[in-house]
Amino acid sequence: MQLEFKDLYVSVEDNLILQGVNLKINGGETHAIMGPNGTGKSTLASVCMGHPKYKVESGDILLNGESILDKTIDERSRMGIFLGMQNPIEVPGVTNFDFVKAAMQTRMEEGEHLRVGKFIIKFETASKDLNMGKGLAHRFLNQGFSGGEKKRNEVLQMKLLNPNFAFLDEIDSGLDVDALRIVGKNVTDLKSPNLGLVLITHYKRLLDYIVPDFVHVMINGKIVKTGGKDLIEKIDSQGYEWVKTELGITDFDKRDEPISIGICATKH
Repeated sequence: MQLEFKDLYVSVEDNLILQGVNLKINGGETHAIMGPNGTGKSTLASVCMGHPKYKVESGDILLNGESILDKTIDERSRMGIFLGMQNPIEVPGVTNFDFVKAAMQTRMEEGEHLRVGKFIIKFETASKDLNMGKGLAHRFLNQGFSGGEKKRNEVLQMKLLNPNFAFLDEIDSGLDVDALRIVGKNVTDLKSPNLGLVLITHYKRLLDYIVPDFVHVMINGKIVKTGGKDLIEKIDSQGYEWVKTELGITDFDKRDEPISIGICATKH
């Protein structure tokens, strides 16, 4: 299994956000993407899920060698792509149980039905693993949840949906030390050759609990440096200015300019 971003340029309201992202994620690999605020990390995850706000100007997203740019959000989810959102929304009137149950049912083949009894046991087990409380199933989706509860609920959904490729966008924000440990253990337990995992984060603390195979630094809409644990340590102690200095990157950001004719001309 492989998910590939190939020379990807993405805009929002005629401003470039991603400026030539190249990245390959194989099953079994864990990738961390770090970088300053506003550099395009969350955009990469959202455009992979097919968020209509973002426009792919050129490049491609390939799942096992086939483009998914013409696929809807629902189709991409059925193909095994999952996004744990940075700011999970509240959905009054829809229980957590019914939400995940419906999501799992839609992934099944026509004529196949979810075994409710078995699903109840899985839901309760996952809820207990994440210390979410016995009443979670009957609570409305994220309504009245703390920031940490919302993030743990995203991981619960990931555990039950069992995706092939998952993006966790700042899953550590809003978590105290105990909740971070719980989330870290649950995500680490999900690691397998059948899961390609992408962690989008600002902080080293998450990567102490979920150890990545690759660490990427994104600046000005592109991945400029890739390394391992030593890169995490250097970023934690020195920030990102040394990366800019080492690579000769200026603070000039093309997102402040309209999309150039040259970029649009490369669209496939």
